[in-house]
Amino acid sequence: QVQLLESGGGLVQAGGSLRLSCAASGASGSTFTTYTMAWFRQAPGKEREFVAGIRRGSGTSYYAEAVRGRFTLSRDNAKNTLYLQMDSLKFEDTAAYTCAADESLWLPTDSRRYDYWGQGTQVTVSS
Repeated sequence: QVQLLESGGGLVQAGGSLRLSCAASGASGSTFTTYTMAWFRQAPGKEREFVAGIRRGSGTSYYAEAVRGRFTLSRDNAKNTLYLQMDSLKFEDTAAYTCAADESLWLPTDSRRYDYWGQGTQVTVSS
């Protein structure tokens, strides 16, 4: 019942920044906070990889080691939107980034457990 729409991807030089947005419909206010949400990415020829996620209820954030210190999650509950601020981008960050959400999941790192997925937004970093 939840639809997710990503935006904010594009082409950026190494060392630059982008901010991705994930807007959710079908959830509002306190309902939005009951969903565990995360960003995943997938490059050609590679498996889907966890990037960053926020746990339902507590709002605890989790980050993949490869992006910790460079990427930052934030959430605007009033607008049902999850943001991913990406700084100091590297060529290795190039991938299709997809937002996911699930109401039952507590740990946000397992892509196989999510019920709702967006269609993705492409991030390309030039070296």
